[in-house]
Amino acid sequence: MSAPESEAGPSVGYITQGFPAPGLRRTLRHITGHNDEGKTVFLSTDCGDHHSLMGEQQAIANILYSTMETPVDLNDNVDIKHAKEKEPPLHYRNGSVVRMVDFGPGVCSPLHRAISIDYGVVIEGEFELTLDSGETKIMRQGDVSINRAGAHAWRNVTGNGTLPGRMLYVILDAKDVVVNGTKLVGYLDWLEKYYTQEE
Repeated sequence: MSAPESEAGPSVGYITQGFPAPGLRRTLRHITGHNDEGKTVFLSTDCGDHHSLMGEQQAIANILYSTMETPVDLNDNVDIKHAKEKEPPLHYRNGSVVRMVDFGPGVCSPLHRAISIDYGVVIEGEFELTLDSGETKIMRQGDVSINRAGAHAWRNVTGNGTLPGRMLYVILDAKDVVVNGTKLVGYLDWLEKYYTQEE
């Protein structure tokens, strides 16, 4: 998620080639299921099935899970099969996406909007969240944003822009949003090329 050097600061020269990004610990996901007796068991432990480098290898997205319907069909592990085989779009119509993003030092996203409700949690580091109104908030480890189809941009300001940081996003679909008679439209700027299109 690079930006022009004047905006991204010291992110220049930071390279990640896989998950986790340098300087961040490995994160494991644990998927549960049921045995023949109906008891809950762990089915798998891993780092996720889909990882995508973003920008000039300055960020990496790790898809922890996705579902393409609500309510979710858990029978015969059809949800697990789908999540493993299909890299999700930004969000699924009537579904969910859990996406973890490791940001290099100083890296910022472009201003973008998705017609969705996004729960953004700071896992490691500090981030500046900027809205298209110009309002900003600094978010620290454990802070959560509830973004309701708002146009926004993220900047990793961890260690005054010298250290990597990590965000976790849970993205759910939303109905059309109309403000003062105008229907809001989603846009991703250069982020669009990193997301598959919904089938």
